[in-house]
Amino acid sequence: MRAGQPSYVPGMTFNDRSTLLSHLKTRRSGKPRDMVAPGPSEPEIDEMIAIAARTPDHGKLAPWRFVVILRERRAAFAALLREAYGAENPGATEPQLEACDRFAHEGEALIVVLSSPVDSHIPLWEQQMSAGAATMNLLHAAHAMGYVASWLTGWAAFSPRVRDAFGSADEAIAGFVYVGSPGRPLDERPRPDLARVRTVWAG
Repeated sequence: MRAGQPSYVPGMTFNDRSTLLSHLKTRRSGKPRDMVAPGPSEPEIDEMIAIAARTPDHGKLAPWRFVVILRERRAAFAALLREAYGAENPGATEPQLEACDRFAHEGEALIVVLSSPVDSHIPLWEQQMSAGAATMNLLHAAHAMGYVASWLTGWAAFSPRVRDAFGSADEAIAGFVYVGSPGRPLDERPRPDLARVRTVWAG
């Protein structure tokens, strides 16, 4: 995008798959609450994860993992969230616990991405960035296959109780990735002004 060139043109097609560059220029997440069927099949989810793994990874460590929560395990996930939220927030209200239920049941597919660093001379920060890149690749893969996806975190991503249900103490939840079909037209969100985020080093 050149300086002064708008990133959004009214009437543009989001997640335009006609070319790779078009896809990148129009990439837009979908809200999990708006996702509808059909969602990806298990083979499609495996393909998305294989694509996500083709990400920058200094040292070839694969310092990330993907945990798929199948539809039949969503109720168990909701129970986990309720228990964890209640334990960490003794004064939790019923509306707050109901929000846990919604978080667990939204989207047609749900994948938990874990930052899973390994003992290495590669700095931890580089391994964590690789996990973030893998998560972004997962979104790209879902959009490229004709679905919409969303990367969420929230309190659950930082809850030790939730983390322990998916991984170990030395891991961290990079995000919850929801995938489905768009149930409503996507809306654009504010994007940063290129002049604010781009500078030229003066030496």
